[in-house]
Amino acid sequence: MTTRPNPHLDIDNYDADADLMALNMGPQHPSTHGVMRIKLFLDGEVIIKAVPYPGYLHRGVEKLCEKLTFVQIFPIVDKHDYVAPMTNEQAMAVAFERTLGIEVPRRARYLRTILAELTRISSHLLWLGTFTLDIGGTIGGGASMMMYTFRERELILDCFEMLTGSRFHYNTHCVGGNRHEIPDGWVAVVKSIVATMKLRVPEYEQLCTGNEIFNMRSQGVGVISRDLALELGLSGPNLRASGVDHDLRRDQPFHAYDEVDVQVAVAQGGDCFARYQVRIAEFYESIRIVESLIDNIPEGPLSSQRPVKSTLAVKVKTGCHYHGIETPRGELGTYIIGGGDNKSASPYRLKIVPPSLHAMSALPYALVGHTVSDVVAILGSLDPIMGEVDR
Repeated sequence: MTTRPNPHLDIDNYDADADLMALNMGPQHPSTHGVMRIKLFLDGEVIIKAVPYPGYLHRGVEKLCEKLTFVQIFPIVDKHDYVAPMTNEQAMAVAFERTLGIEVPRRARYLRTILAELTRISSHLLWLGTFTLDIGGTIGGGASMMMYTFRERELILDCFEMLTGSRFHYNTHCVGGNRHEIPDGWVAVVKSIVATMKLRVPEYEQLCTGNEIFNMRSQGVGVISRDLALELGLSGPNLRASGVDHDLRRDQPFHAYDEVDVQVAVAQGGDCFARYQVRIAEFYESIRIVESLIDNIPEGPLSSQRPVKSTLAVKVKTGCHYHGIETPRGELGTYIIGGGDNKSASPYRLKIVPPSLHAMSALPYALVGHTVSDVVAILGSLDPIMGEVDR
């Protein structure tokens, strides 16, 4: 493996006579995973400084949520992390329910956990397929890996469509539970997906881990140390790949995770390869969790008996409230300020704390000392979704 340049180069202490070039990567670029701009200062091909500029979408999701009632918000946040819409709804539901003191039926909590883990598998599938394209088109035989992962992801979207009638904007979670009852045959479909994934994930590992190009492009690239990851507030696979054993599913259980023994995947390298290892391990863990729950879904209602369908029935007390859940990208937090003049049926202020935004804060550190071609690998390994980076 070739020796990497010094990863601790600092433009402020760099040779003032050096002929540095400023290069804008994005915001219109096929490898920036959305509308993202990174300004690179280069000495030849070597990155001396990197400045990310997020926030080109200007969706205004938080302000829209403040204009709606707690019941009306869920279709809006589906589009926030558009690769894992289910968990966006779940984050809002959990935040509102804990703030309002609403008890969720055990049947709904089981269903939410299954949907969360299927969403994790679906999200990691999309990540793996695009990441292999990012770092080398020969992995898995050209674009084959992406076609393989999208093939399995379609099975999960079919499953979601069977439950909710939609493949993207689900609007299935609500304050107090879920809107859609489990249809006949749905459990069998979930079992079929799990059985398929148990066969496919080892194939993904064989195609990637044993591929020389994949290893060269990912090992030792974009290292984020444990201390830096904690300092920047990273979470999810990006944090666990830096050696931090933290997962809200186990450490602050929500849904039915308190009834499941969650085995947290941790790696020590802190590089692109470690982030890949963690997500591969999470495939297996998500499969195990779904298997343990799918045959044990309790009987009973899917929503609490509280009349939450009325826009005036759900009201939040004055004060500040924060709640977070573990999504495929890390901790997705919801910060609510209740009260205000005649605004009790809506959040007075609502702020979303997205894991992708924190992941982007690592770029100025992870990119320095690498080459332009490594930018694509490092950015892709962090698995950002620009819809939730947007501010």
